[in-house]
Amino acid sequence: MFHNAALRRTALQPYDMALFWACVSLICIGVVMIYSASIVTADKSAVIHNAQFYLIRHAVSLVIALGAAVLVFRLPSEDWKKVAPILFLFSVFLLILVVIPGIGNRVGGSWRWISLGPLGNFQPSELAKFATLLYAADYTVRKAGLMDSVQKGFLPMFLVMLAIAWLLQQEPDLGATLVIMAIAMGILFLGGLDLRLFLLLLVLAVAGGVWLVFMVEYRLERWLNLDPWLNPQGVGYQVSHALMAIGRGGWFGVGLGDSVGKQAYLPEAHNDFLIAIIGEELGGLGILAILALFAWVIWRAFSIGWQASLMGRNFQALVAQGVGIWFSAQCFINVGVNLALLPAKGLTLPLISYGGSSLLVACAAIALLLRVDYENRLMMRGGRTA
Repeated sequence: MFHNAALRRTALQPYDMALFWACVSLICIGVVMIYSASIVTADKSAVIHNAQFYLIRHAVSLVIALGAAVLVFRLPSEDWKKVAPILFLFSVFLLILVVIPGIGNRVGGSWRWISLGPLGNFQPSELAKFATLLYAADYTVRKAGLMDSVQKGFLPMFLVMLAIAWLLQQEPDLGATLVIMAIAMGILFLGGLDLRLFLLLLVLAVAGGVWLVFMVEYRLERWLNLDPWLNPQGVGYQVSHALMAIGRGGWFGVGLGDSVGKQAYLPEAHNDFLIAIIGEELGGLGILAILALFAWVIWRAFSIGWQASLMGRNFQALVAQGVGIWFSAQCFINVGVNLALLPAKGLTLPLISYGGSSLLVACAAIALLLRVDYENRLMMRGGRTA
C-alpha cells in the first residue's frame, strides 16, 4: 500500500498540462479569428490601410502578456498575498488617473484608457479585476473569524466595493463593474461570509445595478429594447447583426475567412463581438467547442481551489476559485450579449478577443492559477512551495 502511494506521488505531473493546453488553444483561436475578423476593417481604413494591423498589434500584446505570465508564475503565491493590498491601491490610483483629462484617453464617449505611447493604451479596469481577486482573497482570509460581523467583516469590504464601483462609473464601465463585483462577492461567499450578510450584499448589489441602469438613458434604452429586432437600425444594431452572422453560420459555418458580418456590417467584430464572427465562420459547433474549453478551464479552477482548501491553503483556494468566477462572469456576459440574452455591453471574451490589457490580465490570472496548482502538486510530492 505504501509502495503504491509513493508511486502515485512520483508519477504525479508537476503541471496541469490539460489546463495549460486548453488555455493555449483559446489563445491560438483568438489570434486566428482576430485576423480573420479584422482584415477587411484594417485594409479599408483610410487611416490604417494595412490588413495585418490588428494582427500585428495583437501579436505584440501576446508576447508581452506571455512574458508577464511567466513572471507571475515564477513568484510564489504567498508573495502575491503580501503584495495584494499594494497592488489593489495601485489599481485604485490608476482608476482615478484615467478620468483626469490629459492623462486618460477618451474613446467612444468613455474615459477608460491611459496612453503608453508606442505600446498603445492600457485599461486600468482590467488590472482592477486582477487586483480585486487578490485583495478579496487576502481580506477574506485575514477576516476569517469575523465573517459574521457587520462592522468588522461585512462593512469594510462593502465600502471598498462601493468606492471601486463609483470610480468605474466615472469612466463609465458597467461591464467591468459587474465582473469585479462578481469576483469580490463570490470570494466572500466561498470564504464563509454569513449567509444573511451575503444575501444583504446581493440585494444591495442588485439594487445598485438597477439604479445604474435607470440613471443612464442609453442603458435604460438597451434594457427596454432587449429584443434587437424592435430597433435594428438603432439601439439593436450591433446585436441584430451579431445574430444574423451567427444564424448565417448555422452548425458548421461558412468557412474561415468567408464572413459577411465583418464586411463593415458588425462594429467591433474583432473585439466584443468576435464570438459572432466565430459563429458565422466556424458555426455553432465552433462556438460550442470554445465554450467547452472555457468550461474545462473554469472547472479546473474550482477543482484546484478545492484541492488547495483541503491542504489548508485558504488564500490560494480563494484565488483559484476567484479566477473561475471571473472567467464565468465575463464569458457569460460576452456570449450573452452576442446571443441577445443581455443588452449590448463592451466586454471582451478572455484570452480570445482583441485587446492588449484584457489579454495581459487574463494571461496573468491563468499563470497564477497554474502556480497554485503547481504548488499543490509540489506539496503532494512532499516538496516546499517557496
